[in-house]
This record gives sequence, C-alpha cells and structure tokens, in this order.
Amino acid sequence: MTLGHIHSTESFGSVDGPGIRFIIFTQGCHMRCKYCHNPDTWRPDQGQTFSSSQLLDKAERYRSYWGELGGITVSGGEPLLQIDFLIELFEEAKKRGISTCLDTSAQPFSTDEPFASKFIRLMSSTDTVLLDIKHIDSDAHKSLTLWPNDNILMCAKKLDELNVPVWIRHVLVPGITDDDNMLRRLANFLKTLGNIQRIDVLPYHGMASFKYENLGLEYSLKDTPSPSIERIENAKSILNEALKR
Repeated sequence: MTLGHIHSTESFGSVDGPGIRFIIFTQGCHMRCKYCHNPDTWRPDQGQTFSSSQLLDKAERYRSYWGELGGITVSGGEPLLQIDFLIELFEEAKKRGISTCLDTSAQPFSTDEPFASKFIRLMSSTDTVLLDIKHIDSDAHKSLTLWPNDNILMCAKKLDELNVPVWIRHVLVPGITDDDNMLRRLANFLKTLGNIQRIDVLPYHGMASFKYENLGLEYSLKDTPSPSIERIENAKSILNEALKR
C-alpha cells in the first residue's frame, strides 16, 4: 500500500472535469509558476497522508451529487510526482465504478523507465486528463515556471497516442501568455492532436497574493491586471480553432 501526501480535498467541484467532482489536491510541485494560486502545495513534505481507500471512502460520501458524469479529480500541486499512489487510487476507483480525472501540468513526464510504463498503466484507469499548458514557447515557459516545456508537449503527444480524452487549460496572463502569435502556435500544436475534447482559457487573477505574504514569498505579478473580456474572447477564438477538424 502506498500513502499519498495530500494537501486538501474539496467535496463539490464543478469546473474540474466532467460533472460534479470530489477534488483531491496532492502535495508537492517542482514548477514555480509566477501566477500559482497554490504555493502552499509546493513542498512535498507537508500535508497529511492517506491511503487510496481512505480517500475513496471520503469521496463516496458525496457520490449522490455526481450524477452520470461526475467522480473524482486529482489535482495539486503536481499529482504525477506521486504516480505510484495515483495508480493505486485510480485502479481502486475503477473497481468501485468511479470516474477518474487527472489535473496535471505534466512536468515530471518522461519516456524513460520506470516512469514511462507507470504512466501507461495510470492512463489505462484514467477517464479524462486536464492538461495545463502554461506557454507554447519553451524559453518563455522556463521564464514563467523555471522549467522548459519539451517533456510537457511530449506528454500531450503520448496522451494522443493512447487516445486519452484531454481538456486543455491555458491561463491567460496579460503580457506573458496572451500574445496572439504564441496563441496561434499553441492552436497549431493542438491541431496535431486528435484527442482534445475541450479548451479552457482561464483568466489570470491575483487573488492568491495573500498566500505568498503568509509564506514569506515574493509575488512577482502583484501589479499585473486581469485580462479584459476582449482579450479573453480573442484567446478563446484563436485556441478553439484547434477543435475545428
């Protein structure tokens, strides 16, 4: 039995996968996204430990709200840093007839073993992946998150190869991720994938700045405004071209 390091749970998530979902936030993340709204999940040695059965028992208390589409979503932090625990959790969930969704930025993805085989096994019990692509340009991605995006785009291609349904998420930050040329580059990349079901543009907001203050961290985007409605609609228009096949 593998224990998961868990930051928190949410009983009623309506925007984290199909239907109403029980959200499990894992602890630990290698990326340091400038706009991260969960900096309290970065450290892997914090939070509480749970077994898969304990979490699923907790989740099933709310099963009557899920309907036909709902289930559990594992978010973070970065869940793939605990891939052994995820495999146990999702395989047990499928035995219970529970829909599974993974919300990931894919930073630990690798084609090297043993991760590659574990990832394929995990995907065999994953119904939907919410894939957060921070920036299509690798250098800009590194500036934004401290990491390049090469393996993240490799993960997107692997998910297509495995025919796993994917929802793309892209946070729109004025002056950083809202450049039309970069949005078109992202759309062109997504056009090469046949498994994209939905593309969500998530407007940047700075409401988590107080968390940085409480943790003694600098919030570098404190003077960055939220995008206008016009820029949000523009990004949606460009990215959703990828769904027109």
